[in-house]
Amino acid sequence: MPELPEVETTRRGIAPHVQGHTIRQIIVRDRRLRWPVPANLNAKLQGQTIREVSRRGKYLLLRTDVGTLILHLGMSGSLRVLACDTPAEKHDHVDIVLDNGHCVRLRDPRRFGAVLFSDSDPLQHELLRDLGPEPLSDQFNLEYLFSKSRKRSACIKAFIMDSHIVVGVGNIYANEALFAAGIHPRRAAGKVSRAQYQLLVQAIKDVLRAAIKAGGTTLRDFTRSDGKPGYFRLSLQIYDHAGEPCPKCGKPISLAVIAQRATYYCTHCQH
Repeated sequence: MPELPEVETTRRGIAPHVQGHTIRQIIVRDRRLRWPVPANLNAKLQGQTIREVSRRGKYLLLRTDVGTLILHLGMSGSLRVLACDTPAEKHDHVDIVLDNGHCVRLRDPRRFGAVLFSDSDPLQHELLRDLGPEPLSDQFNLEYLFSKSRKRSACIKAFIMDSHIVVGVGNIYANEALFAAGIHPRRAAGKVSRAQYQLLVQAIKDVLRAAIKAGGTTLRDFTRSDGKPGYFRLSLQIYDHAGEPCPKCGKPISLAVIAQRATYYCTHCQH
């Protein structure tokens, strides 16, 4: 699943191609995504100029004067900027056709993504209004996270992956941040000390900044017609390294299912 750095990379990748351009047409080949694509989307947005491309959590927001297009990539979705006459393939469900001869094409094999519309403040949309702070914002800090954690019995990994607590800390980056902070992923969130939370807040910010700088864990070519994301592996310290030596102490990295996801940790360095 695309995580926050991948979505931010997507935003940065498509923004120069779409911002300031006018929508000529919205082509919907299959409305059956996670939620049905609005039937009147083309009527609402035809002739509108995309003023801004922003992000909230894992949602991309394309703002126009009449409202905002809300996109989510789901489990397997991707966006490409292509020539309008590029033939559509099986899983290419939605095209945003622009006045510059290009289109933004959503490919989503599993159809867990979303294309929605808000004619009011998109941040108050039911899918966005209860999200926690952005992890790279000033609002996500020691005081905030420590106060939220008090009396929490859920494990720390599930706690930081809860989008109501903080958005965008997916499985890969939760593993990496907990390792960097020296916190065992099974520890109850309410039992983690203030000093450890200070380390964890900084680790989350550092890991996400590094991932965004590297283009997420995927390097996306937004003009490739085949829609393949061109995966490359970020220099991850612990994720997907089960059985290999811990980069800190040399002991084998452990693997378990925690918070319903594959979890990598060092029994010696994380407490």
